[in-house]
Amino acid sequence: MGLTSVLVTIQGPKGSKEVSLVVDTGSEDTWIDKRVLKQIGLEPRFSRTYRTINNARLQREVGPVEIEFMKLRMPCPTVFAEEGDVNVLGVTALEIHGLEVDPRTHELKHAEALAAF
Repeated sequence: MGLTSVLVTIQGPKGSKEVSLVVDTGSEDTWIDKRVLKQIGLEPRFSRTYRTINNARLQREVGPVEIEFMKLRMPCPTVFAEEGDVNVLGVTALEIHGLEVDPRTHELKHAEALAAF
């Protein structure tokens, strides 16, 4: 299985930034360096505890971030990542944007939406 990286644009009250993120379908939320988020005027709204693959627990701040990718800009829950954390695009952002990872090409593609009836 290969890694998929994407270049997204994040929006804030003080401007926008392009950020490279590793697509991680094992991560619920998106993680972006908190210094970058604060540069464009974004602030966290609450703290959340995360469990790592090594079973460690991390406390991180979380807030909504407007993420633009593939011509769609949507707010996504985003962890204000600290030094040593990896910048990732999590599965919640993929679902919000209606995207999925193609298992053959490792590229993102538009997913078919499912109706509840």
